[in-house]
Amino acid sequence: MSVTPEPAVPPAATRSGLPMFGLYGEPVVPGQELLHIEEVRSRSRLYQWEIEPHVHRGLYQVLWVRRGEVDAVLDDWRGQRSGPVAIVVPPGVAHGFRFAPDTDGHVLTVGARFLVAGDFEEAGAAFLRLFATPGVLSLGGAVGVGEAESEGPGGWQADTAERLDALFAELAAEYSLPGQTDSPVVQWLARSLMWRLARAQAHDGVDVAQGPQRHRAQFARFLALVEAHFQSHWTLGQYASRLGLSTQRLNRLARAETGHPALEVVHERLTREACRRLLHTAVPATRLALDLGFEDPAYFSRFFRRRMGHSPQRWRQMQAASVVSVL
Repeated sequence: MSVTPEPAVPPAATRSGLPMFGLYGEPVVPGQELLHIEEVRSRSRLYQWEIEPHVHRGLYQVLWVRRGEVDAVLDDWRGQRSGPVAIVVPPGVAHGFRFAPDTDGHVLTVGARFLVAGDFEEAGAAFLRLFATPGVLSLGGAVGVGEAESEGPGGWQADTAERLDALFAELAAEYSLPGQTDSPVVQWLARSLMWRLARAQAHDGVDVAQGPQRHRAQFARFLALVEAHFQSHWTLGQYASRLGLSTQRLNRLARAETGHPALEVVHERLTREACRRLLHTAVPATRLALDLGFEDPAYFSRFFRRRMGHSPQRWRQMQAASVVSVL
């Protein structure tokens, strides 16, 4: 059974300047749980209903707000949503939440081992689609970036929200039973949730990507390796070797899943981390370059400008100005 956390546990030290936790307020623990679920109130009320921006490494989260309101931060996106709403948080994404008191819902967290454990090859496409980017799926509240359009009460949203809520409740009940945290039923229910969320996310007519299940599992393992080693600037040969592939096959795999070569997947993750640190920390760009594994700050500046259209300093200034204008 899950133990109610204490709010005073210090975060792990990070080079990004953002706190990094296992679960929020708890230290990072090697060999962390494969799966965890808890009610929103069980943790957030210990912090006056506010979860400050932080990151997780190797953890995938879904926040389900059944009833209530949440102000959410996902990297440089901010918005307020009313339940029912699902918020998807991939590993490494800076996220924070401020809940209205007595907000009702659940937080589902799965570790990186979920990518390769059990029958992932059968559910891998849904998992990859769901966690490809951070996103918000509103099933009754306002619509924002990356969200499905509403079709009004009584439509597909009401049906989807009801099914998701039932799955979250059943998963939480099963998880709370003594000795059931690693049971097959818990795993099946979690995979059912991922599948349902991915289908809701793809409601615009794009079905779950088709293709050999083995390839999807290989790509999932590639993403897990990128998450672990992108700051070490692994070569494509290192990634391919760890996966038992040639670099040509790795590129074909990445193109089949994303439309881009494997190096673009790595560079996108590196760029996202640079943007996150520029936005959420005051670390000088030259120091940030070294923290991100660039030996030459000038090369980092050229890399960033090529991808974002502005120097790191200018991009940071523009983001700060946009936040001030919103306030």
